[in-house]
Amino acid sequence: MILSRREIIGLGGGALVALALSAPRAAMADDVVDIAMQGRGDGSKVWFDPIGVLIKPGQTVRWTNRNPGNSHTATAYSPTNFDRPLRMPAGAKAWHSDFLLPGKNFSVTLTVEGVYDYYCLPHEHAGMVGRIIVGSPGEHDWTADAGDLPEVALKAFPTVEDILEAGTVHPA
Repeated sequence: MILSRREIIGLGGGALVALALSAPRAAMADDVVDIAMQGRGDGSKVWFDPIGVLIKPGQTVRWTNRNPGNSHTATAYSPTNFDRPLRMPAGAKAWHSDFLLPGKNFSVTLTVEGVYDYYCLPHEHAGMVGRIIVGSPGEHDWTADAGDLPEVALKAFPTVEDILEAGTVHPA
């Protein structure tokens, strides 16, 4: 059987479409959730935006420092990170971005369902915290030890209910 040039091109295009459709969804670029690290120019206020977000298991979260005057971190609340209280699913792996200079970013893919609280290491006392909900959290999916968290940080977290209802919560 001899194929025409048009048939060969059609077969090649079909193969590319099939390959693209079979790629894992978690690897697709539109599944990356972006969180900006922000701050006022005079340093009087710093924040994550959004401060609360609902994602699917296997999605990637990327923090980007958009604050030209400060370095920031995205650090999971976990005893493995500076002996902080555990505020994430017990079976999940904690992360710490290290200090991100302006324009730099850090990503993590979250697979364990539950609620994850995180903070900026140098700005936790300024209330720079955030919350990510992965999937449909149950009571067993989250450890919320208040430990020695600053009151301003505890007050800054959006509620689980607000995140589940809105999908994304931006700072006030």
